[in-house]
Amino acid sequence: MSLLIDNKEVIVSGRLPRTARLKAEYYEGVGEVDSFLAKMKGAKVRADLFTFIQGVADRNPRYDFHLEWDSIAVLPITTYENWWKKQINDKTRNMIRKAQKKGVEVRVIGFTDELVKGIQGIYNESPLRQGKRFLHYGKDLETIKRDHISYLDRSDFIGAFYNNELIGFIKLVYGQGVSNLMQIISKRAHRDKAPTNALIAKAVEICAQKGFPFLHYGMWSKRSLGDFKKHHAFKQLEVPRYFVALNLKGKLMLKIKLHQKISQQLPERWGDVLTDVRSKWNSFRHGA
Repeated sequence: MSLLIDNKEVIVSGRLPRTARLKAEYYEGVGEVDSFLAKMKGAKVRADLFTFIQGVADRNPRYDFHLEWDSIAVLPITTYENWWKKQINDKTRNMIRKAQKKGVEVRVIGFTDELVKGIQGIYNESPLRQGKRFLHYGKDLETIKRDHISYLDRSDFIGAFYNNELIGFIKLVYGQGVSNLMQIISKRAHRDKAPTNALIAKAVEICAQKGFPFLHYGMWSKRSLGDFKKHHAFKQLEVPRYFVALNLKGKLMLKIKLHQKISQQLPERWGDVLTDVRSKWNSFRHGA
């Protein structure tokens, strides 16, 4: 379920409790919180809780709502030279050089129909990504175009090309004091050419040129993708996440901690086991 409030898309998910949040919560803020909450109540949103984050550039808690912490991956940036010489290791530098030697060209590109077709080609390579069903697989061109048309006034698309074929891309969205990797994905068939490493390097170069001190790359993870982030000098950063009860049920859910996902309450080793089981099951189902 989704609806527009103050020209921002709010999605509602879950059953017990039903939780509302901004669909693009890491790329746009709620603004004046009391005013936004009043508009939500006026719209009679069918949710028990509303959750929002404070943001990367301002991490000192400023609100009296129920507070927890999100662990996200953030790269501190001063200059590209500093990142290249002091923040990453030789193995990562060699991967970026490898992309260049293999003939991968990385450049900023416009949002065109040609780009959308290239993105579709990347999406349709496999129905699975990281052991999970890939939600973008099989999407038509109009849907993909609609997915990526947001924030064009403050975004850059970076493409990785091999023999004029788009084999990877980044959508880089600029916020207040932080840039965000809204999406980064490459074709697995060209993994030997290290296009994703080259894309990260280009994103860092652009952020340094534009004067952005932070580059945000999703949630922090201790699994394989977490290692990839570490190798490119991303660090774990805690940002405030607030939960606001919208009714009596929401207050009860917060009190007995049922607002958290079951996966958040499991021991980490259990989560690893369940993730492996899910990956194997999905591979079996899809014949991958």
